[in-house]
Amino acid sequence: MRGQLLKGHLEFMILASVDAEPAHGYAVIQELKRRSAGAFDLPEGTVYPVLHRLERSGLLAGRWIVHERRRRCVYRLSAKGRRALAVHRETWPKFSSAVTSVLEPAS
Repeated sequence: MRGQLLKGHLEFMILASVDAEPAHGYAVIQELKRRSAGAFDLPEGTVYPVLHRLERSGLLAGRWIVHERRRRCVYRLSAKGRRALAVHRETWPKFSSAVTSVLEPAS
């Protein structure tokens, strides 16, 4: 999937990927790939900066753990992130439908 198409949507896709349970960065990458049937096979260099930005903005909360002798930051939705995701989920169908309508050939 082309990177330009993801702009403006990747943040909410990442929030949705940690909605059910906290996850470290690589698990977020794998969840996006799984839930998109491979369409979003994103490199770490794309996902990790977004995770850091979401944490700085207070939408995600990160906690460092040691798992199998490796340090990992596990991210979970904050209350602010949960509210933002709920708003996005509410507005997405209307937005998506409007874009589809514009992209379809004129009759």
